Amino acid sequence: MRMTALQDKSFDTLYYYCQHESGLRIYVYPFKGFRSTYAVIGTKFGSVNASFIHNGQNVTVPDGTAHYLEHKLFESEEGDAFTQYARTGAAANAYTSFDTTCYLFSCTERFDESLGILFDLIQSPYFTPETVAKEQGIIGQEIKMYDDSPDWRVTMNLLQAMYQNHPINKDIAGTVETIAEITPEILYECYNSYYNLHNMVLCVAGKADPEEVLAIADQKLKPNEPVQTESLFPEEPYEVGQTYIEQALPVSMPMMALGFKEQAGKEYASDKDLVCTSILLEAFAGSASPLYRELLDSKLINSTFGTEYMEGLGYRAVIFEGETTDPEKLAEVLKEAVRRLHKDGISEEAFDNARRCLYGRMARSRDIPSSVATNMINGAFLGRDPFAASVMLQTVTAADVNERLKQQLDPDNCTLSVIKEIEGLIET
Repeated sequence: MRMTALQDKSFDTLYYYCQHESGLRIYVYPFKGFRSTYAVIGTKFGSVNASFIHNGQNVTVPDGTAHYLEHKLFESEEGDAFTQYARTGAAANAYTSFDTTCYLFSCTERFDESLGILFDLIQSPYFTPETVAKEQGIIGQEIKMYDDSPDWRVTMNLLQAMYQNHPINKDIAGTVETIAEITPEILYECYNSYYNLHNMVLCVAGKADPEEVLAIADQKLKPNEPVQTESLFPEEPYEVGQTYIEQALPVSMPMMALGFKEQAGKEYASDKDLVCTSILLEAFAGSASPLYRELLDSKLINSTFGTEYMEGLGYRAVIFEGETTDPEKLAEVLKEAVRRLHKDGISEEAFDNARRCLYGRMARSRDIPSSVATNMINGAFLGRDPFAASVMLQTVTAADVNERLKQQLDPDNCTLSVIKEIEGLIET
């Protein structure tokens, strides 16, 4: 067997890995007794990768190119991949994030055919002036839809205000103006730079046989020579660009996102730092925390309130987000609570409660093939053990979390993004 057995130590299960001769990294996590299979293949190319060096040449592409390329790869000279998936009964989709583009499907039968379609999809680019121009109207409508989405705008406005130079402040889909600049030549340049199989990862979870996956890969994948592509990012100051930004949209209740910007360099955060941050946010503002109950009782938040940690090359931020009757008051209450947190730290009791909550959440996610596969592909992109967090949860201490706190949640370096109701709007 050419696949290496790896151990998910916290749950005493095996999953499998190999780097295929084509360069593709393959992970397979079999689930006993499952009837469905989830597969995802992706490349480390997202909206922030708009400037790069390929074959010694500096390249800059229009904002939204990664997302545009995702759309266009579903078309080939043989037809549309969605039509092919319909014949196998698989449910297929794709997404572009700030850092990655992924293509996926789930199925209960004819897995081999569906995986073959996925391999063909990512190896058969077909871009012509006519097909590229046709997509502009479709993606333009998608951009306008997101421009009218309060959930999307509250986050994107926050990032645009927080970050002065880093391309994390650009919308993933770009703008109607920037996508009009995209040509077949630009798409081929990006495809050849980032869709090399040495830059890609396949993860399969659920009803899955590692040998079957490998056999399909042997049949379908073409040999690839590695390519050298280096993404370029501008220097980003520590300070936020703006402390406040607001927009009026038709909402039934105002929305807010409060972001605490951090120092970020050219490396990803360590596994330990990420685990400590997860415990910190769960203890501080998780649904079982005293602060959460206080905010709920005062009617400053509802069930939409939550926390998120965003991190990548050149950007890191803690974000609190949700609907609220008073965005400015909620922001002040949170900042004051952060100041107390820096003074008092996380108690042993809060630490233990948060750790148990997180471990339970991780354990539940192990029963969901899509969660396992997504976890594996994200870990592979970042060079991390995808299941290290559950082990590390058992070894970090409250002192570790309080040490991590010193690098996070600076109340003097944050931005408030607000979506307010349109005055005079009458609902019918």
